[in-house]
Amino acid sequence: MGTVPAGTVAIADDDVAFGEYLKTFLETRGYRARVFAHGQELVASLQGGAVPDVVLLDVMMPVMDGLATLKQLKAICGDVPVIMLSGREHATTIVEALNLGAANYVVKPDDPAGLGEISLDAALKQAIDRHRPATDAAVSRRPVNDDDPQAVLVWGRSEAMRKIAVMVERVADSDVTVLIRGESGVGKELVARAIHDSSPRRTRPFVKVNCAALPDDLLESELFGHEKGSFTGASTLRIGKFEHAHQGTLMLDEIGEMKPGLQGKLLHVLQDGEFSRLGSNKRVRADVRVIAATNRHLESILGTEFREDLYYRLKVIEIAVPPLRERADELHGLIDFFVEKYARQYNRSAPTLSPALREAMERHYWPGNIRELENVVKRFVILQEESLLRFDLHAGERLRPVAAAPVTSSAMPVQTDRVPKVVPAPADTDSALSLPEMARAAMLQAERDLIIPTLHRVHWNRRKAAPLLGISYKTLLNKMKEHGIIQE
Repeated sequence: MGTVPAGTVAIADDDVAFGEYLKTFLETRGYRARVFAHGQELVASLQGGAVPDVVLLDVMMPVMDGLATLKQLKAICGDVPVIMLSGREHATTIVEALNLGAANYVVKPDDPAGLGEISLDAALKQAIDRHRPATDAAVSRRPVNDDDPQAVLVWGRSEAMRKIAVMVERVADSDVTVLIRGESGVGKELVARAIHDSSPRRTRPFVKVNCAALPDDLLESELFGHEKGSFTGASTLRIGKFEHAHQGTLMLDEIGEMKPGLQGKLLHVLQDGEFSRLGSNKRVRADVRVIAATNRHLESILGTEFREDLYYRLKVIEIAVPPLRERADELHGLIDFFVEKYARQYNRSAPTLSPALREAMERHYWPGNIRELENVVKRFVILQEESLLRFDLHAGERLRPVAAAPVTSSAMPVQTDRVPKVVPAPADTDSALSLPEMARAAMLQAERDLIIPTLHRVHWNRRKAAPLLGISYKTLLNKMKEHGIIQE
């Protein structure tokens, strides 16, 4: 059985060598591709009825350049997504192209051999997914994995997820800011993309920025761009994510990691809809809907690490995504979906889970949530060996907070030079806690009871502790900060 094509791509580039290299690059990834030497040839093909799933269009071409070609393409078949191919020095032209209706852009590498380093795969998949009509339930489902736009979420039957689906539909057609909260791996990007895809901005870019991935000065350049020569290494003009997301949606992931100084600039953009690139006094308009996401308890850092005015500006609408352990009725559907998905992807037979393995997965705490579940199933499909999976799940089961030993347990002796300082949860004996407050207090205590013994087990090696806890190193640092856990 042959490989099912990932989609049809039309390439317009006057650099014949690069066009053919790009065609080969795409065909090795399952696409059908055709190269056109100039814009007129591409336009004639579309007028003849040969409409591709997506167009890759070079900005600089003779006779009819990329912008002129883009205008004609939109006049002929306005719904076909166009991804612009630009050199690094063409940032201003790219902004104009996005305003004319281009779906996205990628920067061409200086050397064709560097093609694999550009973000072409993600841009193509996103464009084709939005262009193709949803012909069945599987296609119409939403992405689930924060890092994989091709993954699919079964929304499930849980009351919490039904409420989120209703909230998404209610807020999608407005431009209010949304704050999405939830643990790592629950699918916060899923909700942000669902809001964007249901909104009038659905044909415009959806841009995600991880605020924890870059130092503060680089994050500012990433968001707002910079002028040539504005700092050491700024050899060209660069547009930022706000300009890239013009008329679309910008998701600011891990917003709690942004430093207060940059928070102030973000607040002004939200209030005024304008900003300046680094090294420039020129004001740039930004028609962008902002969606923020966090796995931190922002209320505990208000006034110190996070500005209150920005917090209330972002929290016009708040959506809390529950962890997988609170959505047990969705577990089997997700397992079956991921088994089928990765069996197809890796050309393996779809293995059948034994009742014992399903029971072990039901008991598992899933600290990494849906991302962890997806990785476990992927490993199972590849290895086709249940015993390896049970070992991992049983190890995770022993780490469940309900079974964690207290810090002073004789099984985990406290070393006097490494006694952690734990900030106690505030108590108010004069007023009764509500059920959600009690649940959160219990969750925080459970997290402390799990993290501290695990840190002792590995002699406070946080990089060893993070995988044992089923979370990332960055998340562990955030949790330690949130709970006031300090190694003396």
